[in-house]
Amino acid sequence: MNIAFIGLGNMGGPMALNLQKAGHKVQAFDLSQAACAKWAEQGLAIAASAADAVLGAEAVISMLPASQHVESLYLGDTGLLAQLASGTLVIDCSTIAAASAQKVARAATARGLPCLDAPVSGGTGGAIAGTLTFMVGGEDAALALARPLLEKMGANIFHAGAAGAGQTAKICNNMLLGILMIGTSEALALGVANGLDPKVLSEIMRRSSGGNWALEKYNPMPGVMDTAPAAKGYAGGFGTDLMLKDLGLAQENAAAVKASTPLGGLARSLYAAHSLGGQGALDFSSVIQILQKR
Repeated sequence: MNIAFIGLGNMGGPMALNLQKAGHKVQAFDLSQAACAKWAEQGLAIAASAADAVLGAEAVISMLPASQHVESLYLGDTGLLAQLASGTLVIDCSTIAAASAQKVARAATARGLPCLDAPVSGGTGGAIAGTLTFMVGGEDAALALARPLLEKMGANIFHAGAAGAGQTAKICNNMLLGILMIGTSEALALGVANGLDPKVLSEIMRRSSGGNWALEKYNPMPGVMDTAPAAKGYAGGFGTDLMLKDLGLAQENAAAVKASTPLGGLARSLYAAHSLGGQGALDFSSVIQILQKR
């Protein structure tokens, strides 16, 4: 297929590259010239603009930071939806508010464009390896069209429900992830403060009832896991400010439906403090820094 891919960050770039490796013709674009240059070196064709990228596209996939970016890209007289031929598949993999995803879906449907919200989990490692988990909201028919593309970028595809349901599933997942990362960081920091070897303690907890994804795949303590951002000065990965955004979305949603999420609220406060401390660009596992003994 001819695919336009908009958004070439730490997640979007590898996803677009995997589609190209699978034999699809990809035209990519990002507002960041540095991101475009980086992925052009990897062999991606870079368009001059988002509008140029979608010329002749049979599918448009986006991976952007927040709701306002997605709405700005797709909606309005100058948005991409107005430029797409009827039947063009639209897949937004960003993590945004469910209400924004529903707004885009309504506008797409009105123009005869099958549309899905399909946020992902699995981190940059999953994006590179093509093993992401997709949480999909939208119609069955749209998912049937999208599945061959999603399968080239991910290993798990879950249909959560109607438009916006993928986003709701994603904010629930990321709220739990933020809570688990803080809990894991607290436990490791406590053990190290008592003189324990963090590698030994991590393995004990990983194989015990405290085991979780952070211990298994994304240990926040430097020197424990060579593949984790903690081993690289917390560079790359999933930024603290992005986690803060997702936790904020979860709290906004919880308030709207009158759900009680006290741990989610505490996690948001801790990430907000970490971001205000100047660490917003670091990987979210760097939150351990505010819990370590000084």
